[in-house]
Amino acid sequence: MDNPFIFNGYCGANFFCDRKEELETLVQCANSNINVTLVSQRRMGKTGLIHRLMEELKANDSHIIPIYVDIFATRDIADFNKTLADTIFKIFPEESSVGKKFLALLKGFRPLIGIDPLTGAPQVQLSYQNQSEKEHTLESLLKFLENQRNPVLLAIDEFQQIREYPDANIEALLRTNIQRLHNVRFIFSGSKKHLMTDMFTNPKRPFYASTQFVGLDYIPVDSYKEFIQRNFTENGKVISEEAIDYILNWTRRHTYYTQRLCHDVFELGQNSLDTEIVMACCDRLLKLNEPYFLQYRQLLTAGQWNYLIALAKEDAVNQPYNNVFLRKYNIGAPAVARRHLQALINKDLVFEDVRKDTTNYVVADLFLMRWLKREY
Repeated sequence: MDNPFIFNGYCGANFFCDRKEELETLVQCANSNINVTLVSQRRMGKTGLIHRLMEELKANDSHIIPIYVDIFATRDIADFNKTLADTIFKIFPEESSVGKKFLALLKGFRPLIGIDPLTGAPQVQLSYQNQSEKEHTLESLLKFLENQRNPVLLAIDEFQQIREYPDANIEALLRTNIQRLHNVRFIFSGSKKHLMTDMFTNPKRPFYASTQFVGLDYIPVDSYKEFIQRNFTENGKVISEEAIDYILNWTRRHTYYTQRLCHDVFELGQNSLDTEIVMACCDRLLKLNEPYFLQYRQLLTAGQWNYLIALAKEDAVNQPYNNVFLRKYNIGAPAVARRHLQALINKDLVFEDVRKDTTNYVVADLFLMRWLKREY
């Protein structure tokens, strides 16, 4: 039988848990031509929600054309253009009337069109003589989407990556082009909350106050319990309520880790599952990832590694420079702790969880956090 707990990719609404309010908000924004900034910590389900939105638009016979672009691997504006062009080429095949128009547009950019040897999908290689040609290509690609008969929803995942581009004023360039569009609405999705927040809430940044913010938090307990129970029951398995409670507590309802643990429990092949079985599965998961975790120790200084252990053992810390906390784990002076923490945040090993009443610092990888607590 197929495992109903998906932790990589998107496989349809039946395998998707909750997010009803967020989905409704995104549908309303798409239909109202409102640009959205979608932000949460990593592996909370942003990409899955975007694909769920696009499926919902298609299911409701929406006239909106949904396009998803992941720019995490891009390094500059040339990569951005290539990724966008590749995606458009897949959405509008060459044999279609729109595809022929797009191909005609590309010919003005001296393209090389080939096939990805791994996926078989068409690939576009664009050549440039100077920076102005790159900027003109970006403008032309967005204008092509603007000129479609139906409105376009362009979701750009890991949007904070543009902050790493060496191209001067890339934010201002994108903002200027986007302001000219009326037939394209955007979702800017990102997992580096501090960068995304700065990009869209800092009055000095080009995208300031230009979007509706949508954040993803943990899925409510009752919704996740019902989802887990239903998927085990419908597949002929019995799982105790106590076992489900243990899963949600151990994973903190963080989407990826909850789905991964449920996936592994489901794969055990047993039809009756209790807390003891789930606990054993947790241990196996940590053991399986141990070589991966040990690599972190080689990449960090002794001080950074010790600080990461301290955060893991505390679960969450809201006063990371407090003398009591620093003395407890022999971290050193507040200035030293500040350097360690900033380095760990920059390496995406620590997440800054900003709430209304406090800011918590937590180990970003929950399995790593559980392993550090157990080993140290």
